[in-house]
Amino acid sequence: MPLDEAHIVEDTDRRFADGFVLRVRVLAVPESKKFPDGIKYRLHYGTDTGKTVLRYDNSHGFHERHTTEGRDEDYEFPGYDVIQARFWNEVERHRS
Repeated sequence: MPLDEAHIVEDTDRRFADGFVLRVRVLAVPESKKFPDGIKYRLHYGTDTGKTVLRYDNSHGFHERHTTEGRDEDYEFPGYDVIQARFWNEVERHRS
């Protein structure tokens, strides 16, 4: 893959009637120091007024987990497949 190429793996933007939004954007990017796994992701669940309920991302070149309390300082990245499953489970628990 040329250095300037990125391919969309997933791009979801869903709005719920109760005022919550779900935005998932996953890109396959060239492997680099910033993205050694070749994946750039943002998994976001929050309100349509901008409040984050849950977000996993590596937009700044490191893996983060955000909740309503702010950034989870104890978060350790277990691998993309694990956090993707964890994100969907956490959103499902919140929605039920």
